[in-house]
Amino acid sequence: MRKKKISDGDILLEIYRNVYAVSTPPADFDELMANAEINSEGQKVIRFMDYECEEAVMQGILDQVLNKHKIKDYRRKQFSFSFWLGCSPKTKKINT
Repeated sequence: MRKKKISDGDILLEIYRNVYAVSTPPADFDELMANAEINSEGQKVIRFMDYECEEAVMQGILDQVLNKHKIKDYRRKQFSFSFWLGCSPKTKKINT
């Protein structure tokens, strides 16, 4: 039997769920979506700037999920752009 193909949107949602689970403060992304305000254009407004996460952690999660779903290199940039320019939490700066 063939395995059901997962959609790009589902993969992106998985990345957001994993990132928000380890963000500061931690959050349930599905709950954020369910409780999001609706703007005048009918779009959900998620207050993603209220959350932060280290860039390396977010990149690690992005890579892990894309590897899990065997996303080819040429498509990784698409997912990366969608994630970083979408509703990802703000990047926490680490002083070294």
